[in-house]
Amino acid sequence: MQQDELFTVNPDLADRPDRVETPREPVIPPGTPLAVRMRPATLDEVVGQQHLLREGAPLRRLVEGAAPASVLLYGPPGTGKTTLANLVSTATGRRFVALSALSAGVKEVRGVIEQARRRRLYDSENTVLFIDEVHRFSKTQQDALLGAVEDRTVLLVAATTENPSFSVVAPLLSRSLVLQLRPLTDEDVRELIHRALADERGLGGELGLTGEAEEHLVRLASGDARRALTALEAAADAAATTEHRTIDLATVESTVDKAAVRYDRDGDQHYDVISAFIKSIRGSDVDAALHYLARMIEAGEDPRFLARRLVVHASEDVGLADPTALQAAVAAAHAVQFIGMPEGRLALAQATIHLATAPKSNAVVTGIDGALADVRAGHIGTVPPHLRDGHYAGAAKLGNAQGYRYPHDVPEGVLPQQYPPDELVGRDYYQPTQRGAERTLAERVPRLRRTVRGE
Repeated sequence: MQQDELFTVNPDLADRPDRVETPREPVIPPGTPLAVRMRPATLDEVVGQQHLLREGAPLRRLVEGAAPASVLLYGPPGTGKTTLANLVSTATGRRFVALSALSAGVKEVRGVIEQARRRRLYDSENTVLFIDEVHRFSKTQQDALLGAVEDRTVLLVAATTENPSFSVVAPLLSRSLVLQLRPLTDEDVRELIHRALADERGLGGELGLTGEAEEHLVRLASGDARRALTALEAAADAAATTEHRTIDLATVESTVDKAAVRYDRDGDQHYDVISAFIKSIRGSDVDAALHYLARMIEAGEDPRFLARRLVVHASEDVGLADPTALQAAVAAAHAVQFIGMPEGRLALAQATIHLATAPKSNAVVTGIDGALADVRAGHIGTVPPHLRDGHYAGAAKLGNAQGYRYPHDVPEGVLPQQYPPDELVGRDYYQPTQRGAERTLAERVPRLRRTVRGE
């Protein structure tokens, strides 16, 4: 038996074309979560996703019934995928059926499609089929949707938190519009909180909210509307029993079991904590580094910013003492971009541990900065003639590429030859340390210099 807000659907009765399901008015029973009570009833109540809801945008046209195309809504939790699916059916007068990929199988999918086909044939009634977490459907289950989506027996609205390019079969992908929902901004979440406090569907103006508590709720949400309203509801239940009937910071902290992190992404704390994070990695204190990483994650710091800092640090303070450090940091940055948070915290932590425990060298920094200093001071000189490009007509007459010796012609692969401009001959920029993998380079680089310089 499948249950949704508007209809009771039984796929086992799909072979009865005379069966009529009576629509029922949505009823909000006592105890319904605040996030459900505050679900937008009209498109104008939707907060965020303006890139999809502006005039003429695909999603607005779909909700308004002007573009009857199946869609895949792709985005993180709490960004409005289920809400928008409901609005599609409500605004266009279609029958709405919801299935969850966690519990529905091929039989249920085919049953709903058969009912939709009969309703379309006998009652001229169209059906919106909403499938939550469609990425959990197997290939067979997704394939079962193709024919009905192709001939528009159902208008499919599928939601997924994973990139549909990797989690949805190509034929279904090609038959659908892919619309990416973005995490709500802090201002979006703040608007939702204010609306829930005042609206009769929510708290009806019966409770106050301090500024500190509001900021903490916004940080807790991390762009997730459902998370914000769930935390607000828990705090409201506790505040309702107090004399002042005000939701303060202590109430929020006690009800959601998560202390407020004193961290301002635009203020001193931002710079102080990231500075301590980098210095802890540089100082090889892995535990302190993880502490500061956790503080920034918990405070809602942009994980991409953290990943960028790790990539910089890999070359700045580890360098070739551990040549795999940069690879680890770049991999973490890609992982954060690909999977998002909260799972991305694992990649950030792994890279942090790698860098903090790696041998350290700043030879990369001193090397490139020394070279840049000379260039900026005017120590440039001309490129030696034998190194110049000799592929164009007339190059030989200018002496270009004349006398160049090809290193691969000798067994060692290294031979005496001048490479820098005359005024920079003998200038050493890179000075490898005796730490980690650079120990080998500290022995090899002087030998290379002696050979190349003919010493």
